Amino acid sequence: MKRAKEALVLLLAGGVGSRLNILVQKRAKPAVPFAGIYRIIDFSLSNVMNSGLTKVGILTQYKPLSLMSHLGSGEAWDLTGRNRGIRILPPRTGERESDWYHGTADAVRRNIDFMAHNPADEVVILSGDHIYHMDFDAMIEYHRSKKADVTVAMMVVPKSQIHQFGAGIVDRNDRIVDWEEKPKEAKTNLASMGIYVFDYQYLLKILSQDKDEHDFGMHILPRAIAKDDVFAYPFYGYWRDVGTIQAYWEANMDVLKKDSGISPQKWQIRTNIDTEGRAADRAPARFGTDCHLQNCMISAGSHIKGTVINSVLAPGVVVEEGAVVKDSILFEDCFVGRGAKVDLAILDKRVQVGAGAILGCGDNHTCANRRKPSHLYTGITLVGKGARIPAEQKIGRNCVIDSSVSEQYFSGKILEDGESLLNVDEP
Repeated sequence: MKRAKEALVLLLAGGVGSRLNILVQKRAKPAVPFAGIYRIIDFSLSNVMNSGLTKVGILTQYKPLSLMSHLGSGEAWDLTGRNRGIRILPPRTGERESDWYHGTADAVRRNIDFMAHNPADEVVILSGDHIYHMDFDAMIEYHRSKKADVTVAMMVVPKSQIHQFGAGIVDRNDRIVDWEEKPKEAKTNLASMGIYVFDYQYLLKILSQDKDEHDFGMHILPRAIAKDDVFAYPFYGYWRDVGTIQAYWEANMDVLKKDSGISPQKWQIRTNIDTEGRAADRAPARFGTDCHLQNCMISAGSHIKGTVINSVLAPGVVVEEGAVVKDSILFEDCFVGRGAKVDLAILDKRVQVGAGAILGCGDNHTCANRRKPSHLYTGITLVGKGARIPAEQKIGRNCVIDSSVSEQYFSGKILEDGESLLNVDEP
């Protein structure tokens, strides 16, 4: 019997992820920190490791340096050795430097030489920007049992969300008989997870047939369903596309809930703790005698003297006396000064909040951000990497503070709901 570990993995990690706003201003979407000590890509890579797969090509493109630094040699996910390995595949341009990948299928097609040098029985294609736990070994065995050309991992989602996904209609044997890519009015609630198993030779053949077909969901799958054997692999566990600020915040909050279905430790999710600034070289967290903690995650190197409620804190965060952090996500080495309040906010690395400042001021959660109303509309305020918030400053709901903004950028003591403060020196 063939073993699933003979499959080749191609992990797509080159998307811009613009809906994550300033969180992807300086990094690729899969490199965005998650749940304190992880990066988003850690979940896909750990699933690969835990499924016994050993050969991985990671297709990068947009601002890849932070991601490449995090991946290193692949040792953190046991992907080093004579017969195993992780290969970072940098962007492949066409005749013009601006001619980057036009879609998921186009990205794989332009790395077909990597496939040719790594022959396998199957190719597993993944996205590097989802939070989930999945056994790819079981999916590959299912694919083989169906004698499928393509198998698509699919799960039931509310019909109100189906417009965000590819949607498949299946027969009684789970064969996909019809497909709609991001339908406005769907005929089904069965959504694609962006996880595919292809027969190796079949994938080579279809990629060589029509080089204008750029996307798996939009082009490749509909044609394959009409002519070949495409099956749905049903998935029933936790899975979330964290491509929006709201979804990203909710997934982090799910980590704090006992019954949410997400458990990085139980799932055996690994991260590269040796990446600069991570938990490897941090002392244990310290807690002041008057601190108050409630339903929160505090990482190594943090020093908590104030109050932290329903929040996720990465390594090295300092919360001074009298300060309150609530319903928020703070990246590495943030500082919250004495008496300050951070309410429903996401702070990128090394943000400094001055004494007595308030982030998330007022109760008007519905005043969407004026520049990006589709990004921020539920009250979450974003603060970019290295920004410094002046003492006693008040910042409303759905605001954006750009990376590296310093105290002199603030013209008044109040930044109203939905406003943005941009750093004109940022490229």
